[in-house]
Amino acid sequence: MNPRALILAALLGVGLAGPCLAHAEFYFLNVAGLGGEADYEQRFTSLAADLDRLSRAAGTSAHVVTLSGAQATREHLQQALGDIADHAHADDVLVITLVGHGSFDGSQYKFNLPGPDVSAEQLAAWCERIPATRQLIVNTTSASGGSVKALQRHDRVVIAATKTGTEKNATVFARYWVEALQDPGADTDKNQVITALEAFEYATRKTAAFYETEKRLATEHAVFESGGKAAPVRDAAADEEAGRMLAAFALVRLGSGPETTTDPARLALLKQKEQLEQKVDLLKFQRAAMSPEDYRSQLSQTLVALAKVQQELDR
Repeated sequence: MNPRALILAALLGVGLAGPCLAHAEFYFLNVAGLGGEADYEQRFTSLAADLDRLSRAAGTSAHVVTLSGAQATREHLQQALGDIADHAHADDVLVITLVGHGSFDGSQYKFNLPGPDVSAEQLAAWCERIPATRQLIVNTTSASGGSVKALQRHDRVVIAATKTGTEKNATVFARYWVEALQDPGADTDKNQVITALEAFEYATRKTAAFYETEKRLATEHAVFESGGKAAPVRDAAADEEAGRMLAAFALVRLGSGPETTTDPARLALLKQKEQLEQKVDLLKFQRAAMSPEDYRSQLSQTLVALAKVQQELDR
C-alpha cells in the first residue's frame, strides 16, 4: 500500500492512526433526489434513511447531514457543503452519496432535485471549498457516468453507477451499494471492515446478477476513478493505484450497530427487503405489458409489504 493509501486508511478507522491523526473528523452528506413517482420517492427516501443510520454508526467523530424529500434542494445542498467547508480541516474526511435520478445532455450532467437541478460542475465547485483532502463521492444515479470528469480531483475518489452519461435508466446499483454496507458477505477479506472497494465489488456483482436473473440487457455499468488523472475503470485490476485508494476507505465496521448486525433474524429481514425491492424493479420493467389497474395493485401491495419490513428493521 502506498503512503497516501496508508494515511487514508488510518483516517477512516482501519486502526492504523497515530496520535497526530487521532482527531480526524468524518463528514457524511447523503442526498436523495427527486423521485418523480411514488415508488421512486419511497425507495430514495428509504435508502437515504439507511445511509443516515449507517453514517451515524461511524462514531462520535461523524458529522452527518441527510437531505431527502422537500429538503433535498440545491439551496440546502449548497448550504450543507458550505457548513462543512467552514468547519472541516485538511486531515478530515468527506463522504458524499447521491441517490436518485440524474440527466445528461451530451455535455453536462445534472442531479435532479426538487426545484433547480445541480450540475456536476456546481457540485465540484462547492466541494473545492472544503479543506478535507480525503474525499469520496458516490454517485448512484442514472447517467452518473457523465459526472465523473467534472468531479475528478487529485485527492478524490469518484464512484458512478453508470459508465457514461448515456446510460439513463434508473439504477439498481444504488440499493445494492447500501445493502453492501449492511451485509457481512461484502467483507470479502473477513477483517470485520467493509471498504469502499468491497462495497463497490459487491454492488457490481449484485447488479449484474439482477439483470442476468431477469434476462435483460444491463443498462448500467458502475465505474470508479481516483486521483483525477485517468479514465474510470470497472475493475481494480485495471488500475491498481485507484483500487488501493478505494480500498483505503473503510466505511463500516461490522457489529458496530444494529445496521451491521450478524443476527440471523435481521439478516433474514434484509434478504426479504432485497426480494421486495427486486419485485418493484421487475414491475417497472413489466409495466408496459400490464394493465394500469394490475400494475398499480401489484405495486401498491409490494410497497406496503416493503414498508412493513422496513418498520421491523427500524425497531
